[in-house]
Amino acid sequence: MFGLGMPELAVIGGIMLVIFGPGRLPQLGASLGGAIKSFRAATDTSDKQVECGDCKKHEENK
Repeated sequence: MFGLGMPELAVIGGIMLVIFGPGRLPQLGASLGGAIKSFRAATDTSDKQVECGDCKKHEENK
């Protein structure tokens, strides 16, 4: 995963814990997860729109 091992992830997690605190980390994780979910949904939708647009072009050329 991006060339990061367990020690590097532990250091990053420790820094996040110090910066944001233990009370805010669950909220931060939930908002990050929601952002990733909405980004994936948007990219899936745009892929479908591109595919549908290509299908319409092929039907018009027939």
